[in-house]
Amino acid sequence: QVQLVESGGGLVQPGGSLRLSCAASGIIFRLWTMAWYRQAPGDQRELVAIISRGGNTNYADSVKGRFAISRDDAKNTVYLQMNSLKPEDTAVYYCNTGTSSLDWGQGTQVTVSS
Repeated sequence: QVQLVESGGGLVQPGGSLRLSCAASGIIFRLWTMAWYRQAPGDQRELVAIISRGGNTNYADSVKGRFAISRDDAKNTVYLQMNSLKPEDTAVYYCNTGTSSLDWGQGTQVTVSS
């Protein structure tokens, strides 16, 4: 059974940092391009960062230079290091493949507020 479990969210002040993790099971993780998405209240889900099987990365313009996506194929886990957080980064963060082809997990809430 395919499962994506996100963790690491929380409440952080503007300028702070968080590291999100997403553990995948039920797939041959190393074969998949993986990505982080986010959805703020009232907004559509958007792609934040993506990492290919070979480790190539790409980012939404809004997070470029502040966020870093990485993966550990031995642990079937993808990470999102988020630095210099802004209130507009507040959202529920999800991981999925690069084409969002798997069932969505529960996500992890990130709230940036003073």
